[in-house]
Amino acid sequence: MAEHSVLSPLPGTFYRKPTPDAAPYVDVGETVTAGTVIGLVEVMKQFSEVHAEVDGTLTAFAVEDGDPVEPGQLLATLTGAAS
Repeated sequence: MAEHSVLSPLPGTFYRKPTPDAAPYVDVGETVTAGTVIGLVEVMKQFSEVHAEVDGTLTAFAVEDGDPVEPGQLLATLTGAAS
């Protein structure tokens, strides 16, 4: 099966959910399609959505909710995705 990495587009803080009390955008094991929001990166109170770029199943998050991230850092992995 093909594997696809979801990388951080920006430096900042990664969040798996839109607000602290909300459910995560997606959980490990869920099927996503290209364009599905899997999280947010916050930089100075501005939020940028992080999207799956291909169809697949989310197999792992490489960072935790609230972790600092750098540009190009691995955030999540999809499998079964087209390469």
